[in-house]
Amino acid sequence: MIVYNATKKEFNKHVILNQISEIIRDNLRARHISGGGTAEFNSWQNSLQFMRNVIDTKDIPDDADIAIEYQIPRTSKRVDFMIAGADKDDKDNVVVIELKQWDKVEKVDDIMRHSVRAFTGGAKRMVNHPSYQAFAYATFIKNSSEMVQDNKIDVIPCAYLHNFDPIYKEVLNDDIYKIWYDEAPFFIRNDVLNLQSFITRFINKKSKNGDLLYKIDNGRIKPSKALQDCIVSLIKGNEEFLLLDDQAVAYDMCLKMMDQCKKDLKRRSIIIQGGPGTGKSVLAVNLLKDFIVKGYNASYCTKNSAPREAYQRLLSKSDLKAQVNIKQLFRSPFGLNKLPNNFYDCLIVDEAHRLVAKMYGDWNGENQIKECLEKSLFTIFLIDENQRITTKDIGSIDEIKKWAGITQSRVIMNEETILHSQFRCNGSDQYIQFVNNILQVGEPVDVDIEDMNFDVKVFDDPNEMRDKLRELNQINNKARMVAGYCYDWNVKNRNGEWDICLKNGFVAKWNLENDKIWAINPDSFEQVGCIHTAQGLEFDYVGIFIGKDLRYDNATGKVITDKTMISKDDKSSGIRTSSNEVAETLIKNTYKTLLTRGQKGCYIFCEDEDLSEYIKDIIKGTDKNE
Repeated sequence: MIVYNATKKEFNKHVILNQISEIIRDNLRARHISGGGTAEFNSWQNSLQFMRNVIDTKDIPDDADIAIEYQIPRTSKRVDFMIAGADKDDKDNVVVIELKQWDKVEKVDDIMRHSVRAFTGGAKRMVNHPSYQAFAYATFIKNSSEMVQDNKIDVIPCAYLHNFDPIYKEVLNDDIYKIWYDEAPFFIRNDVLNLQSFITRFINKKSKNGDLLYKIDNGRIKPSKALQDCIVSLIKGNEEFLLLDDQAVAYDMCLKMMDQCKKDLKRRSIIIQGGPGTGKSVLAVNLLKDFIVKGYNASYCTKNSAPREAYQRLLSKSDLKAQVNIKQLFRSPFGLNKLPNNFYDCLIVDEAHRLVAKMYGDWNGENQIKECLEKSLFTIFLIDENQRITTKDIGSIDEIKKWAGITQSRVIMNEETILHSQFRCNGSDQYIQFVNNILQVGEPVDVDIEDMNFDVKVFDDPNEMRDKLRELNQINNKARMVAGYCYDWNVKNRNGEWDICLKNGFVAKWNLENDKIWAINPDSFEQVGCIHTAQGLEFDYVGIFIGKDLRYDNATGKVITDKTMISKDDKSSGIRTSSNEVAETLIKNTYKTLLTRGQKGCYIFCEDEDLSEYIKDIIKGTDKNE
């Protein structure tokens, strides 16, 4: 969606008459797009004056096509400035220009190849390198626009930092960003003529296609051949994404349903159930690949960003450009309400139990289940109702069925849509029962730990548990520490140097707030992951700190939950203010989710010593409740 579209001549007039910011703001409101606040309004006032100076040359025709705040399909991202036309050989081109008002930046770290630190929004923040951002936006447009693909239109990215002090240019020019500025050059305040020359290489006459940007904006969404080839090559030979047993059956069912939807254009939805480690996410990624290869407009969707970020990295491995290619295929349900109905051919909703009615900032949102169903011809829900961990989580089979009826989406759910095979916890269904026994969920069933070939240990010293996990992490970076909601966010709130302080001098921090890939970041082991960064992911070995919200009562032989022990810094779960019954369910769901993240082993430290002894007895096969 284009917020502002005009010729170069009209754009120049709107800037000279000081009308441009009001026009953009009014257009945003008319299209029900959020934005246009004071800071953004002032940025248009400032940056677009500079852009007018750049394009004010006879070498760029007056009827060249200008677009401002173009919302990229399948994303909530908006391109600052685009100019379209043809070069001297009548080749159609679109130049994408990312505008920044920064006067300087700092490098974050040698491993942070996408990011710099800049003063923006009233504070120093970690943000994208402008060349990376411009390159990503251009790639997204090429990968989603049928008009661009069929007409072989080039989309050329660059960035313009019109206030940037030349003495800091070497930071932006650091070799760690070379992969991005080679593809999308950046220009600073003394580069006006260089930027002008760059644009005129591609735009020196009007396109014969007429209103090129309008046609791109209103064209069909279609995955490019390059995107199809990219995702196929990334999954091919990747053992982490092989389908086995009932995964393959569910996969075939989804292909059949998608084919039927395309033939009769009637909405359908399929509910695929599976407990921890049954391969829901592997199935989702394979379906995404298949639908993209078929040319369908499909996307993988989760409310929680951690699985999206991790799967992008796992798929692309060290290929940074491949990661950019596939990034737009992974989205949040945030903003779905802004899309037209049946925008997607298929929306694959992983971790559907974590869907909510409305996310903060999604002011026009109503209900994410409803929006998933409305915006997709075929909707795939992958769900485990026992992994709902906050009072806001509404993802349930009944809720999906209710909204499917309202949105006229036929629901498919049967024995073939239930995933039974266990691919985590060393393939042991017994371990899942062992966890249920610990938490006293359902009827107890005798299990033999020795038969599992799965490493389960309870540690009395949290330092020893960390040392053992650290040693295991040296093998392949697949061991992590996690914890429930008990511990304060001291570091983030500047209330102390440590978040988690336990016996024997053990101290640790929560995972860094800006580390979106904590689960696979080789530098993240020392931080403890919360449920939101661990859910949907798996490790070889996981160590869980069970806080005072879960304890064992020797007198009654019951595992007891205590919602008063939840940290007051916890703003997301709603456990502290929920009923005791709801709190018990959510606390146990949280620990079950954490206890089932490991493929080879699970280590446990309990603050409550009685709970620790109780779990040890179960491991020994001498449950004290018997």
